[in-house]
Amino acid sequence: MTTDITHNLPKVVADHIAACNAHDAEAWMATFAPDAMLNDIQREFIGTDAIRDFGDKEIFGDNVTMAVQRAWDRHGDVTVHAKLDGTYAKTGLPDPLILSFYFSLRGDQITQLIIVHNKTKVRS
Repeated sequence: MTTDITHNLPKVVADHIAACNAHDAEAWMATFAPDAMLNDIQREFIGTDAIRDFGDKEIFGDNVTMAVQRAWDRHGDVTVHAKLDGTYAKTGLPDPLILSFYFSLRGDQITQLIIVHNKTKVRS
């Protein structure tokens, strides 16, 4: 069953987004399980050291912020569509840039996060 949770995110997901927006790397890292996996642009970062390196460069180094557009719970997994902004190179990217964040949670930690730039399917 899919439930709209746009205004009622799980605490760890809300904390993750708030830490990103506050540019607080320590709070952002605290949302991940020690053996978590993050996938962005078909690149896997496994474990806190790899995720921290990714975050330092591509989240905090580029001053990324996230504005939640919609969010759903699908059988315990959370999907968030968020508008991103920051100082990253924007050439060739759509404006606004909306990414899909697929969170797998266990308790109060993120065990897996997959970030995708989806293309909208137009129905005929």
